[in-house]
This record gives sequence, C-alpha cells and structure tokens, in this order.
Amino acid sequence: MLYLGIETSCDETACALVEDGRKLISGRLISQTEVHKAFGGVVPEVAARRHLEVFNGLLNEMFEEACLKLSLPLRGDNENGLLAQIGAVACTNGPGLIGTLLVGLAGAKTLAWALEKPLLAVDHIQAHVCANYIDSDLEPPFVALVVSGGHTQIMHFSSYKEFAVLGQTLDDASGEAYDKVARLLGLGYPGGPAIDKLAATGNPRAYNFPEGRVEGLNFSFSGLKTAVMRTMENHSGVLNTADVAASFQDAVNRVLFKKTVNCARELGLNRIVLAGGVAANSDLRRRFSELSEAGTYRVYRPPLSLCTDNAAMVASAAFFSGVPAPLSIGAYSRGA
Repeated sequence: MLYLGIETSCDETACALVEDGRKLISGRLISQTEVHKAFGGVVPEVAARRHLEVFNGLLNEMFEEACLKLSLPLRGDNENGLLAQIGAVACTNGPGLIGTLLVGLAGAKTLAWALEKPLLAVDHIQAHVCANYIDSDLEPPFVALVVSGGHTQIMHFSSYKEFAVLGQTLDDASGEAYDKVARLLGLGYPGGPAIDKLAATGNPRAYNFPEGRVEGLNFSFSGLKTAVMRTMENHSGVLNTADVAASFQDAVNRVLFKKTVNCARELGLNRIVLAGGVAANSDLRRRFSELSEAGTYRVYRPPLSLCTDNAAMVASAAFFSGVPAPLSIGAYSRGA
C-alpha cells in the first residue's frame, strides 16, 4: 500500500510515495535555502509564497516518476491507478510555520477529498524519527535524539505509536545555536553545514567552551553561544575561526552524545536513533558510529537526504502511527 506524504513545515517543499512505511517509491523536494540566504534565515511569508509556486509542479513530477497519472476528474473514477494504489494522504500539520504548513495542508485535504482517501495528520518531530524506518529493520523500543534548527529532544519510543519526550532544550535548539555562531564567524546561513566544513580543519580542544549546566536530560545552548561571542570579543591578534568552529561543535556534540547514551543506559535499551537536520553533522555521526562499532548499541541514522525536512518521513510516520483527521483540521506552530 502506498502512502502519499506532503511536507511544507518550513522552507522545503516535498512530496513522496512510500510503500508500507519502509520503501521509498518516488520523492521530490525543493529547498529554499538560496532564497533565504539573503535574509540570514527563513522568512515565513516568503517561504509560504514559494511553496504555493512550486507545489503543483512538484506533485506532478513525483507521480510521473512513479508512473502514476494525476488527471482530473479523480473523484469517483475507480479505474484511475491512483485510487487503486494510494491508501492515504498524509501531511505535517505541526509544529512549524503556520503559513507554510497551511499550504501543504490545503493540498493534502484537496487530494484526500478528490481521491476519496483518508487524510492523516502527522507530527513533524515524530516524522523525523520515522525517517529511520525507510530501508531499515528498525523497530521500537528505542531512544531517539532529534536535533534540528527548531528542536532538540531526547525521546523514548516504546512502540510505533507511543512515545514520550524525556528531555529537550530550554532555550536555543542545537541547530539554532549553529546558525547564530555561524553568523558570528561570518559564515552565513545555513550555519550547520558551514561550521561542520570549517571545523574539519580546526582544533576542537583549542577553546574550552562550557556545556550548559542543566540537570537531567534537558539541554541549554544559549550560554554556549554567548561564550563563543565573548571569546571572539576578548581575543587579541588573529583569530583562528576554524579552531572556534571546531571547539564549538565539540561542545555541542559532546553533550548531545553523553545525554543520549546515558538515557539509553538508564532505560536498558540498546537501540539509539538520530534524526533531524543536525543528524547530518559529520562529527556527531562519527561519535555514534564509533559507539555502534563497539557493539554495545545499535545506532540508526537516516541517510543525509532524509535528515532535513522531507516527505518520505511523513508518509512513513503516517503508515505506522498516523492519526485520521477531518478535512477541517488546522495547523499548529508549537508542540505540547
């Protein structure tokens, strides 16, 4: 059974067809990174308008790749291949930017009505975790570290449908901290890939940047950003920006790694899952790869193409735990 996923929670327009939650049949994505670079971050109104401009064409490209024809009228046309093969239409309805979410949600509602298929609402954070189900044997229970520009959370998935947030950032998300420090270093937007690349040539022990003093499984990165800023302000002579980037990255990944492993150990679980845009960071992936190679834990990481926002993760999440929704459902900007 094919599930059609749609994702427009921020600045990526994406749609995908996934079979039984595991196999990506067809997927299309358009990133707006170049559009927002001039502003140093995502502008919600600009992002929403861009989604509107590309949505229909992207959908048609995906159907063509899957050798499925999208032709009107669809409603009541039982001989149309789409009706026979698509089991449900899924869409992210939050958390995210309200204006951008509504574009995808409107498209999903229209398709669900026209195809006479169920509409499934998907939580964006849960969907990031479900990217790890694509082409893998991952099954709950497991501990998930979700790290992105807007979220940093440690989650416990006890089943496909049941999960709990055990810890989260109290201020900046890890990806947000990357963007802010990149701006301080003059690296531009987005900051994560730029710092990752620069840090590869620096010394991660050059500066002893502090970890956020937060008990339990929660995080804090605002103080780390300030420590980098103070170091740059008080530095005399030529500043080695590669060393700053490497030391900052080390401080972020050190605490992410430590708290995630501690959580898995306390719960007695041997599966750890990485998810979100920051899961593409080479140093973070290396740390968890070494952990997996040691044989103590099984670590799952999505391919780089599925770390950032995408629709395959939405379709997979819908298959395993999607919630049937009325066509009147709205969008929400923040999680509970």
